[in-house]
Amino acid sequence: MQNHVALFKFNLGSGQSIGPSALRTLWSRACESTDISVSRQTYRAGSGSKNTYLLHASPRLKDLPLVEARLRMLMNESKLLGTLTAVHH
Repeated sequence: MQNHVALFKFNLGSGQSIGPSALRTLWSRACESTDISVSRQTYRAGSGSKNTYLLHASPRLKDLPLVEARLRMLMNESKLLGTLTAVHH
């Protein structure tokens, strides 16, 4: 895990959330690896707070476009609505 980098981040729609175990499972399935990690950043937004979920893996993870496509499909299947952004270069 010490060599992991953030590859994707996402924010969920209003009223939606995902727990760490479910997030790890989703990310692991998307990149077909258990060598992953996840994190959540909480920030203030108006009178409440919002979460940004970060998905980390090895910077050598292969075929990132395919991983992203699987991640989008799995999020859709899980009825998770929000914005997904690639943060890898």
